[in-house]
Amino acid sequence: MSKITKLDLVNSIYKNTSYEKQEIQNIVDSFLQEVKNSLQNGSSIELRGFGTFETRLRKGKACARNPKTGETLSVEPHCVAAFRSGAELKKNLWNLEKSDVKSKD
Repeated sequence: MSKITKLDLVNSIYKNTSYEKQEIQNIVDSFLQEVKNSLQNGSSIELRGFGTFETRLRKGKACARNPKTGETLSVEPHCVAAFRSGAELKKNLWNLEKSDVKSKD
């Protein structure tokens, strides 16, 4: 499984369209900024057939542990960004070759 960067995404779009790379870079940057702004304002972004970007409230913990130092600390409840895949994307991923997917373990 490989990692695709923003530059890889821009280059891929460039190969498949007649737009200039700088235009594509501006569009990608604008899209990502709009996603950030919407999430920061508490809105979700729904892209039909792809998925939904949303914010979720993560519960705080009274006795969390810093894995690097072992120090015990308290973590306040906070918001995190989350992505929920849409039905079409789920269906397409269902048939993905298992050897192509990186395991959590």
